[in-house]
Amino acid sequence: MLPKPTVDTIVDMASPTVLALLAEGFEELEFVAPVDLLRRAGAVVTSAALGETIHVTGRSGITVHADATLGSVLSRAFDCIFVPGGPAVARLREDARVRSLLRSQNDRRGWIAAICAAPLVLHDAGVLTGRRHTAHFSAVRELPSTLQDKRVVVDGRLITSRGAGTAYDLGLALVEQLISKEKAAEIAASVAG
Repeated sequence: MLPKPTVDTIVDMASPTVLALLAEGFEELEFVAPVDLLRRAGAVVTSAALGETIHVTGRSGITVHADATLGSVLSRAFDCIFVPGGPAVARLREDARVRSLLRSQNDRRGWIAAICAAPLVLHDAGVLTGRRHTAHFSAVRELPSTLQDKRVVVDGRLITSRGAGTAYDLGLALVEQLISKEKAAEIAASVAG
């Protein structure tokens, strides 16, 4: 009798891995839309809660069950680190582990993605220096002059997006960059209806 398949045997070993950071007050749409599109495309996404519990409540009162706590995944390497925005950005900016994680990801030339006000977290970690990016209008005053007025900006292995209304665009950009343009088109067609 064959052994029952496990998650490890089902997932293609070439599938990109993504760490999505979650803190209380995250913008639900900015988290769910990109993560959903990435998972549909075959990426292995691990959501990690900043606190000690894996239950994280977003700005609109929706509670998400994260896959892990940040502390439990700090030693793992991921192809991409994704930072959703919302009021949670204040908590993310205060956490030295997040800054260290982003610096390390940048130093090893891994992918980094952020949406809405989350580019502020990247700025604090020194990731935006000399790189084109975009962000929500509420964060503009604190960001470098390389800010672009676009829905999504890809600069090397940095992907940024403006806000909840661009979460779908960001998700498809992540699929395109981490997997392929063809897979992004396939996913876009499958959810178009």
